Amino acid sequence: MTLDPIRLRLLKLIQLKKTDLKNASLAIGRNPAYLQQFLYRGTPKVLPEDVRESLGAVLGVSPDDLRHPVTRMLKRPLASPDRRGPPGAAKSARTGRLWEKRIEVPEGFTSVPEIDVRASAGAGALHDGPESIAGAWLFPEPMLRHELRVRPGDLRVITIQGDSMEPLLASGDRILVDLSQRVPAPPGIFVIWDGLGVVAKRVEHVPDVDPPTLRLSSVNPAYQSYERSAEEVNVIGRVIWVARRM
Repeated sequence: MTLDPIRLRLLKLIQLKKTDLKNASLAIGRNPAYLQQFLYRGTPKVLPEDVRESLGAVLGVSPDDLRHPVTRMLKRPLASPDRRGPPGAAKSARTGRLWEKRIEVPEGFTSVPEIDVRASAGAGALHDGPESIAGAWLFPEPMLRHELRVRPGDLRVITIQGDSMEPLLASGDRILVDLSQRVPAPPGIFVIWDGLGVVAKRVEHVPDVDPPTLRLSSVNPAYQSYERSAEEVNVIGRVIWVARRM
């Protein structure tokens, strides 16, 4: 693929630091192939905020130096629901923007972005990157704060595809993923990049194994469990909630 200006800048910064893609990936807590995939396979399309912050610290630059223009466009709508509407607006509404569309966020609710990538619950599928925003879901703030105990900025909604997690998760289900929970302790259902694609699996550490290894399991008995070294797996976040059409 043709490298865009951000990818070219990242490559130059890594060369100036006299390191390589593998060591830079490990330095930011990702699998050894993370930056290789970002540069040459377009996965993810843009660097997530936490990755940019880590890379900035490693390479000695501002995280904004590694921000794609599209990220600036997307970040503004996600923060906008906190802005109050004009005095004449209905008392139950706040004004937000998403993809240049005007939306009304009711008082007491929070907007959570839905990502335009299907988490394959089957054998795995290539993805275009987890930061392509397709829309937004509204969640009651008390539900997020008191029941799920999460921060809205850490949440993404993703659609399940495949049957390997049935009956727990079915194809077409929307899942709420907490990006801040990336360590499978305790074990649970996570959205991960397993080296082949984005998948939803039960993830747990394999005890007493060197190097550290993860066991990736399906709920559907027709699918076998498999293992990957922790370096090969990019844990995106823990699944904490699901919505399903009856």
